[in-house]
Amino acid sequence: MKSLILIVITSALINNVVLNQFLGICSFLGVSKQIKASASLGVAVIFVITIASAVANLLYDYILAPLGMDFMKTIVFILVIAALVQIVEMFLKKTSPAIYKALGIYLPLITTNCAVLGVALTNVQDGYNFIQSVLSGFGTAVGYTIAIVLLASIRSRIHEEDIPAPLRGAPIVLISAALMSIAFMGFSSLKF
Repeated sequence: MKSLILIVITSALINNVVLNQFLGICSFLGVSKQIKASASLGVAVIFVITIASAVANLLYDYILAPLGMDFMKTIVFILVIAALVQIVEMFLKKTSPAIYKALGIYLPLITTNCAVLGVALTNVQDGYNFIQSVLSGFGTAVGYTIAIVLLASIRSRIHEEDIPAPLRGAPIVLISAALMSIAFMGFSSLKF
């Protein structure tokens, strides 16, 4: 049980997909303008990465590996991710048009978000079983959500401050993300 909790904590904080592995940066920077949109994208990413990790593990362990088709894993994982994103997109469009509109182009971009594919491939590379893959995916998605909501919170405060003209806009956002990354490096010294 301790090792399973460790997988979640490590995935969320120590090996944060955005702030440590630098995957999923486009949606991280693009959607983090509003806290509500960031949290909504985070929930969508939690759903997609967790389910994609489970399905990818099953497909790899029971179809691709036994048939010697390991070379097909990237293509198969992308198809699984694309299908899951379409389900999330249809659900949000039907149930919450405001959130669907706020997420805009970044919702379909989850399909090509390298963080989602990176988790599925890393789980296979690390030899995780089904439960470990699901928990790794969940932890990674929670870490992504923490990072994007934190950046959205920082960005909402930045607008209230007097920022020098050359640093306004993207420069101050990138500096803020860099400082967050440095702060998350502190988690790497955690001992379990």
